[in-house]
Amino acid sequence: MIDVHRLRVLRAVAEHGSFNRAAGALLLTPSAVSQHIAALERAVGHPVAVRSTRGVTLTEPGRLLVEAAESISAELDQVRHAIDRLTAERPRLTVATFTSGGRHLLPAALPRFVEAHPEVELTVLESEPEGAAAMVRGGAADLALAYHFDGPPPVRPGERPGLDWVPLMEDPLWLVLPPGHRLADRPSAGLAELASDRWVLGCLKTEAFLRRYAELAGFDLRVAASTTDYFFAQTLVAAGVGVSLVPHVSLSTTGELIAVRIEPPRPARHIGLVLPRRRRPHPPTQAFAAALTAAAAAAAASTHTPTGERP
Repeated sequence: MIDVHRLRVLRAVAEHGSFNRAAGALLLTPSAVSQHIAALERAVGHPVAVRSTRGVTLTEPGRLLVEAAESISAELDQVRHAIDRLTAERPRLTVATFTSGGRHLLPAALPRFVEAHPEVELTVLESEPEGAAAMVRGGAADLALAYHFDGPPPVRPGERPGLDWVPLMEDPLWLVLPPGHRLADRPSAGLAELASDRWVLGCLKTEAFLRRYAELAGFDLRVAASTTDYFFAQTLVAAGVGVSLVPHVSLSTTGELIAVRIEPPRPARHIGLVLPRRRRPHPPTQAFAAALTAAAAAAAASTHTPTGERP
């Protein structure tokens, strides 16, 4: 019989890389941690951790047990949150979202949901996709609005058991230029044509894409400013600091900025929902997912902005 508490101890050892640091995190003695690991090894009949002067290395059985420990911990967290919902005076719904998605998609979804479900106590939490997926898996959020660029979505089959990724829309990237820029009157432009420009970054993931493209095109990316907010980035572009690459739903609707279509292959941000696989349906989650799906469909229809138009 595998003891759940001992799995928790092994998970702490894996996280902290040593028995001593795991003991400190768990408020146990190093001897107690060692005893728990030894008992776990007797239960499974195989070594799970190898100690050396450089720390602790998990064996393959140990890694499998840590994966199981993470799944069990997430399941227990989900159960705890489900019990909280069942015993609450009002139905509860917690939504995790990234900033620009929350700013542009939630306002369209919220009135529809609130009007249909005034009894639901709604909470919105801001989080980047990776953190949001972990929140849904652990039960801290009922669903999450998330995104990814060229790579895989934040939820991949087998990597985060118990979660599903539901695509909502493609959010194409635009070149954002200050007034008077030499390419401002062009209907479209290639990123290589801006090799001599300095760039204002509105997202670390955008920076990774730009650096890959610059390397392929044979030029060095020159960064004038780095932010984690596309709206702040656009104020810097308007001030003449540089040019930027901005998703459609994050384009500013005021000022004199110019949005120019990127020539193919046109990069895009892929927006979707992270949903838990529930044994029982949760009507507020299903209703809010439907409201977000409708909001995303309307937003996707608006992405056909005439090229070169001020956003």
